[in-house]
Amino acid sequence: MKTRKVILYIAMSLDGYIATNDGDLSWLDAVQVPGEDYGYNAFVSSVDTVIMGRKTYDKVLTFDIPFPHKGHMCYVLSNSKQGTDENVTFYNGDLTALIADLKSKEGEDIFVDGGANIVNELMKHGLIDKFIVSVIPVFLGGGIRLFNDGRPGETLKLGHTSTYPSGLVQMWYDRV
Repeated sequence: MKTRKVILYIAMSLDGYIATNDGDLSWLDAVQVPGEDYGYNAFVSSVDTVIMGRKTYDKVLTFDIPFPHKGHMCYVLSNSKQGTDENVTFYNGDLTALIADLKSKEGEDIFVDGGANIVNELMKHGLIDKFIVSVIPVFLGGGIRLFNDGRPGETLKLGHTSTYPSGLVQMWYDRV
């Protein structure tokens, strides 16, 4: 049985933020280039499960596109919602138990799609196997940080980097 990996695939500003304080993501438009997806479609085809926080889910629902994770098992971590809707299963249990359960089952890799609280909780428990971080060449000057204080230090091994004419730099790291 293939060992499933938990993979963070996310974009951040050069100064380390994933959104402004009010959740705005329009700064991502700085690297929008027709026909360029920065490897996203290939990545998404390699996973069958998505985990995200409720605020991220609520934000995704405001986009003028169909829900992007149709066809994947999608868990939204929430303290306030339970059950399912047409897109996701709401989960309010132990995050480490969810990851252990998913990894014990046959399947493809597991995509962590944000937000910062989920990322940092997973990092506290050493549960992210691979980090794919796209750095957008903008400084936000404040907002929602991707990596918060209060998590253990960690050594990573660089898999590869990709640079693009838009200025986006994508780094792939594995946990050691």
